[in-house]
Amino acid sequence: MFDWANSAFALVISAAVFPAYFSSQADDQFSFAGIDFTDDSIYSYSITFAYFVLIIAVPLLSGMADSGGRRKSFMKLFTYIGGIACMLMFFFEGHSLLWLGLACFALANIGFGGGLVFYNSFLPIIADQHEMDALSAKGFVLGYVGSVILLVVCLVLILTGEMWSANNLSIPARISFFLVGVWWIAWAQLTFRRLPKEDRVEDTSGLVRKGLQELKGVLHQLKSMVQTKRFLFSFLFYNAGVQTVLYLAGTFAEKELDFASDELIYLILVLQLCGALGAYLFAKISERIGNKLTLMALIILWTSVCGFAFLTEEKSKFYILAFLVGLTMGGIQALSRATYSKLIEDKKDESASFFSFYNIMYYVSTMMGTFIFGMLSQQTGSMRYSILALGGLFIIGALILMTVNLQKTDKTVLGT
Repeated sequence: MFDWANSAFALVISAAVFPAYFSSQADDQFSFAGIDFTDDSIYSYSITFAYFVLIIAVPLLSGMADSGGRRKSFMKLFTYIGGIACMLMFFFEGHSLLWLGLACFALANIGFGGGLVFYNSFLPIIADQHEMDALSAKGFVLGYVGSVILLVVCLVLILTGEMWSANNLSIPARISFFLVGVWWIAWAQLTFRRLPKEDRVEDTSGLVRKGLQELKGVLHQLKSMVQTKRFLFSFLFYNAGVQTVLYLAGTFAEKELDFASDELIYLILVLQLCGALGAYLFAKISERIGNKLTLMALIILWTSVCGFAFLTEEKSKFYILAFLVGLTMGGIQALSRATYSKLIEDKKDESASFFSFYNIMYYVSTMMGTFIFGMLSQQTGSMRYSILALGGLFIIGALILMTVNLQKTDKTVLGT
């Protein structure tokens, strides 16, 4: 149900409503501190900044969470940061308040990414190995379904905005941002109540030092976990492509194919519903052919998506592209999380610290992908070459994944 709660941010704000709203409020080109920016490049850089902060903060916090028994507490902290930032986005209107929109969007990304570390760390604690693929997929399915429900509400607000918003068409979008914050915090309470209670260490003196020691110990263990390291580096590259496409697909459709705001939301609805199907479908496929072959097939499909997007000129073909993205995004995210959980199944007492390294790769990959995308877009004036470059990241990820032997893992057998 935590996927149900926080996926509203990933869908309504990151994918569907905020990209188009941001483009409508920001000037296409402007200068800041003597540097020329386009609206889509500064948008990409704000995501890069958010994940840079997470790379610095999360490893230490995860070590403190494991050594001090505070996984759920940090999960709550990041949830409230993200939810409140979404609510504050209500006040972003016009280019003069661009700083507020970007700051709140960055904070919301920090809340979203930080909360995932501690949420994911509960998977090997509450599930056995044979349950992990299905449970991870179920979380993503619930996330897609719940976020679609809220998106439909926001769509109704936007489409009927002319009737009740006193000719201020920004109000429906801004109310949508506020609703995401409320939804995120409110539904998360169910998860907070039902997860295992914390076994907190009451003596907080030296907690930072203990956190650093915990992190150092996990890093030392990872050095000898060859298959786990290879998987993490593969994930670094292919996830860069996945996350950048998910963040910027709406912007691409709006800029390159002239999608209107309501068309973008319909497009995202298709993507999300296919995502729910894909998460369930590829979990079943992995039961038959194993995690590695399923991930390889998904990466090949994602590479094809990038090539198809580069060549796409028509809206009708972009809907086909959205179907492919939706079908594969749920599968690759759910299966990646489950595969890593299996690799560290015997590290339950240190799960937050181990998952901090998984999420560091997630953060670095998102930062890397969005930076490459923004840089190429800024230099070429077109997002098509940025999309094409993402295909190269998928290819690198696939080549590294080929070297991972999940039958000869560091601790357990995961399938071929």
